[in-house]
Amino acid sequence: MLITCYNPAQLGDVLIILLRQDVSEQEVKRSGDIVEISSKENGSVLGFNIFNVSKYLGDIKDQGQIFLNTAKLASLQKQLKLAGFTERLKLEKDSKFVVGYVEELKDHPDSDHLHITKTRVASDTTLQIVCGAPNIEKGQLVVVAKVGAMMPNGAVIWPGKLRGVESDGMICSARELNLPKAPQKRGIMILPPEKYHIGMSFEFN
Repeated sequence: MLITCYNPAQLGDVLIILLRQDVSEQEVKRSGDIVEISSKENGSVLGFNIFNVSKYLGDIKDQGQIFLNTAKLASLQKQLKLAGFTERLKLEKDSKFVVGYVEELKDHPDSDHLHITKTRVASDTTLQIVCGAPNIEKGQLVVVAKVGAMMPNGAVIWPGKLRGVESDGMICSARELNLPKAPQKRGIMILPPEKYHIGMSFEFN
């Protein structure tokens, strides 16, 4: 997984790179402009902070989550190597926001409002997603934020559990997607089948 974020107003000229889910016990190592954050338990690299990143990527116009091309990723990889870090960065090509189809729906055994879904997001991929929306039903086309997606509010979707049941993604509302004129009441966004199909990328614009 590779998520890159840039917020100069809050953090200065620093690129945040997320590779794995955060853990409580961390180790931090700095070499030059690069800080590596890793798990103290198993040594896996959780991410990097790249200071003075404009020196390596040029001016960055966007804010929040940004998407690197091959050349910029190679530039960052070169800096990691020069700093003595061995982690490989891999470009994420698949969309993290896709159209899903709710194939199965059942009540959560430990909740009076949560439901457990089997939601197909590709011809060969079905995800178990726990959803608390009051309007969710079997047979709907919905917007799914897959593991590794960054929501408009900055939250990252990780594998998790809701009331003890595993959930690998999020079925989204228009409000959570920060879409214009989104209803402010609770409820997922339901997509018309004449315009959308399973697995297609959901474009915010």
